[in-house]
Amino acid sequence: MTANTKLALGGVGAWAAARALRRRRALSFAGRTVVISGGSRGLGLLVARRLVAEGARVALLARTEADLDAALADLGGRGGPLLGAALTGGAAIAVPCDVRDREQVEAAVARVARELGPPSVLLHDAGVIGVGPEAHMAEEDYRRSLDVHFWGGYYLTEALRPHLGDGARIGYVSSVAGRVAAPHLAPYSVGKHALVGYADAVRAELAASGVRVTTITPGLMRTGSHPNAHTKGDHEAEFAWFAAADANPLLSISGDRAADKVVDALRHGDAALTLTLPATLGAALDGVAPGLVGGAAKLAARLLPAPTGPKGDERRTGWESFSDAAPSALTRPADEATDRNNELRGHEPLT
Repeated sequence: MTANTKLALGGVGAWAAARALRRRRALSFAGRTVVISGGSRGLGLLVARRLVAEGARVALLARTEADLDAALADLGGRGGPLLGAALTGGAAIAVPCDVRDREQVEAAVARVARELGPPSVLLHDAGVIGVGPEAHMAEEDYRRSLDVHFWGGYYLTEALRPHLGDGARIGYVSSVAGRVAAPHLAPYSVGKHALVGYADAVRAELAASGVRVTTITPGLMRTGSHPNAHTKGDHEAEFAWFAAADANPLLSISGDRAADKVVDALRHGDAALTLTLPATLGAALDGVAPGLVGGAAKLAARLLPAPTGPKGDERRTGWESFSDAAPSALTRPADEATDRNNELRGHEPLT
């Protein structure tokens, strides 16, 4: 047997051993209490549907009570329970909570523990996104991103810490922009970079307690959340490019596939999950050829809409930034997900 053959067989054996260990780590969510921030819509709601169907007791955290009510109705309509009523072992409650406020987070977790039992799974999916040239972004835009993404994750982790023991799971939903900064997404990239750093750090610190932490870095996802992004600068043009990219099947992943992969990563306690091939390739290439990735970012910045006004100008939602270009046929694959995933927020369907 040649040295190359031995090396190949050794690699196959190591891979098989790793897969076997991963299977042994598999966790059933039935009967477990799960906290999902940003759980009233988008990816958080998609994950909640799966966990409730598996028999988990899920607490949805979000700021807007109307969104939470709609999410509970959604879960009930899909065979899930409402307001904590048990059904096939699963349960769901809605807890109004602004994750930027530590007292609200602590009160929310205390309520979850009282009503559903001590939480042993956390998915921090609360997020905000602002699209526009950095020249328009003000201090408040950076603070808002850090408050929701990093400080929200920190407050939730600290509040849950007394309940977390062997077999517990934490998933922090960051973004590939938290590993490779993206033009026209500067505050978002900053907040998501902070969350990646925190997630990677606490993974090592909590391992001794048997808590497994997953850093989740999606690329673009067709969850229907794009109209709830905020735009600055040339509002219509900024929303149009963002919505079109979000909808492109070559660049993005469907919300359902993303949710399946997130649940699978949490179940097995994977250290990291990157979603979409472009995101995986971009993050890997940045590690070996940062100059090349930086050059591509510079080119993208030149092609994106130019600044149109002063720093700290008006911030609008995507709903307020519609044009002939968006919604349109180019954005339809993402638009179709808006209604399905409770992203309408009082607006008419886009399709």
